[in-house]
Amino acid sequence: MLSYDELRLLNASSGSFGGLLESCGCSWHYYDVIIFELIGEITNIETIAAGSKIQDIERLRKTYGSGRWRKLKGIALVSLVDGTESDAELHWYEAHGIGKKEMKVKNLLD
Repeated sequence: MLSYDELRLLNASSGSFGGLLESCGCSWHYYDVIIFELIGEITNIETIAAGSKIQDIERLRKTYGSGRWRKLKGIALVSLVDGTESDAELHWYEAHGIGKKEMKVKNLLD
């Protein structure tokens, strides 16, 4: 099992690995997470929420900076830690000039 500091480093990395920690507003907590690497393009991208409709908007602005934040979802082929490949529904936050942040697998589709 990874240490808290190792999880923080992976979570903050700019690579294509999914987020490992979630915030509940006041502190960080471990969650059951699927560690993955994005293999293909993300398709069927839809906006779930934007601006003040995002529950974590203040945390996003504080952590990554102000921008036009949107919560998005889409489908992509991912490689899991055990080496299997699967289509997955992904959720993430994105802002122009800042990029994709906190990408996570919501559902494996295969």
